[in-house]
Amino acid sequence: MTEKNLQRKPYPLGAHIEGDGVRFSFVCRAASCGILLYDKATGKELKKIYFAQEDRIGNIYCKTVRNINPEQITYLFFEEDRLVPDEHARFFPCRAFYGKERSSYDLRAGLHTDEFDWGKDQRPGYPYHEMIGYCMHVRGFTKHASSQVKNRGTFAGIVEKIPYLKEIGVTTIELQPAYEFTEYPTREEWERRLPASASPGVPIGLHERKLNYWGYKRGYYYVPKGGYAASDDPVAEFKHLVKALHENGLELVMQFYFPDSVKRSEIPEILRFWVIEYHVDGFHLMGENLSVELLASDDVLADTKLWYYHFDTEVLYGRNEFPRYPHAAEYNDAWYYCMRSFLKGDGNMLGNVLYQMRHIPEKAGRIHYMSNYFGFTLADMVSYEYKHNEANGEENQDGSDYNCSWNCGEEGPTRRQKVRQLREKQMKNAMCMILLSQSAPLIFMGDEFGNSQKGNNNPYCQNNSITWLDWGGIEKNARIFSFWKMLVKFRKSHPVLRPEREMRLMDYIACGYPDLSYHGQSAWRPQLEGNCRHIGIMFCGKYAKAAHIQADDFLYLAMNMHWESHAMALPRLPKGMKWKKVFTTAGHEVKENGADSNMEYVRNVPPRSIVMYISALEQGTDLEQGTDLEQGAKA
Repeated sequence: MTEKNLQRKPYPLGAHIEGDGVRFSFVCRAASCGILLYDKATGKELKKIYFAQEDRIGNIYCKTVRNINPEQITYLFFEEDRLVPDEHARFFPCRAFYGKERSSYDLRAGLHTDEFDWGKDQRPGYPYHEMIGYCMHVRGFTKHASSQVKNRGTFAGIVEKIPYLKEIGVTTIELQPAYEFTEYPTREEWERRLPASASPGVPIGLHERKLNYWGYKRGYYYVPKGGYAASDDPVAEFKHLVKALHENGLELVMQFYFPDSVKRSEIPEILRFWVIEYHVDGFHLMGENLSVELLASDDVLADTKLWYYHFDTEVLYGRNEFPRYPHAAEYNDAWYYCMRSFLKGDGNMLGNVLYQMRHIPEKAGRIHYMSNYFGFTLADMVSYEYKHNEANGEENQDGSDYNCSWNCGEEGPTRRQKVRQLREKQMKNAMCMILLSQSAPLIFMGDEFGNSQKGNNNPYCQNNSITWLDWGGIEKNARIFSFWKMLVKFRKSHPVLRPEREMRLMDYIACGYPDLSYHGQSAWRPQLEGNCRHIGIMFCGKYAKAAHIQADDFLYLAMNMHWESHAMALPRLPKGMKWKKVFTTAGHEVKENGADSNMEYVRNVPPRSIVMYISALEQGTDLEQGTDLEQGAKA
């Protein structure tokens, strides 16, 4: 490349080592602009370099600076008399301490020259029907002292908890924003927002600028958040996190929030960068009016998970094309509100509940959840009917008033044993709905052992015990924790519960049973009237084998969210087989083998309870004469 072309190469934006110099590219519409170079060790300003008109291509100024050591300098851009941190920086050498006010000077960027050894790193690439997601806040996950990790509240802290993540059976970690963002606006940003009549020099206290704990704001999208690093090098620490997760068979999906001020043309470049540079497995895209079909059709992102409210797969793939690896997935609240309403006993829900439990979009995946970073946690959903956001300092006016929750008879913490037992049963019911629905389940950190956020359904500004995960809940709520782990194992051991495509409610392999069927007080006759809150759901394991997976059992899920018990019919199984109860949410103990010896055809399902049955051989049955699932037929 000639000297002239090297000088006038606008992309990529930011600063990059090229040849024996550093090329700076900066978008600017001001009358004058340039580069400020600083000594990395002392912070002393070394040189002020103006961009000239011959450096300009459109609104981009680009210049190659020589005779500088990339490892020893930091830089800022400037527009007239205003300092401008590089939004395309790949590294901020100045150590960032979480929650500390920063100025533009603190956001001097550098050039990261250290190579990272990825070894034989490979992304696990779980298809959506094999995925169990776990949404977390990097700081909140391990910041509490009860986490017992060395590097609390950091990327390194997550690495220390990998054995735990494997224990609870999740496959895919979703991080709330973990790219660089300022928890408070910089002083320069805040002053630009003040009205012209404000007195100059008036001190601006942190109490006037609420902490942004979640990070849903415009950020520095090309660098991991320094405040989440235990070391001075968040770049290397984040890469080590990704590599360690992959070595343990876990995926990492990052949330990226793009407000309207972000150019839509830049988003593909940002996502490609994280895939290539950091080996991440996917993105949960957040923001309005994103060109998600364009992103999903990007060749670099072809095997990268992409989550958004909705994808038009007809536009994305065409009518007759089916993707080799369906990587797009719907991520919205349709399942969330429906199943919460059913859980608390609302009427006129069954038809929608059955649809939500089986629905998988054509040519895409779907992520479903009962709780998330917003709204009540799983434990708070059964403990509070009203939000309790007083700690946010907005007179409890922030956050949603529509929680679809029920406190089981008493608001907040209680000593009443009857209420506590009902809450435990409702949490187990919720876990069953999450893990026994056919799309990809996801939970928020701590829900597996009943963590509470004290009724705060919008803790966006809480950097304290409200949002820090209290790991003492594992012992305190041991039955809930054991039930979660049992359910995960049950889901993973039964492929019929996790089909690749939506079940058809048809006997399309002519085996005598439909893949999925619904039942009421009489077999094959579901009661879907508005006042009904109970249903029986049968899964035929033969369809797992038809999908080129090992044959599975018959499963029967009895759900009763009514406050009265109901008789539920169990359909007749193939000759030589009977139903066996595996587990129920009505009891308070989970047996180690996950089953008992009861074998019945009709059973009263207790109020607000779920029971799971599985097909089992009758005693004395000859396995070779008519008892195998392949030889059964509908009665």
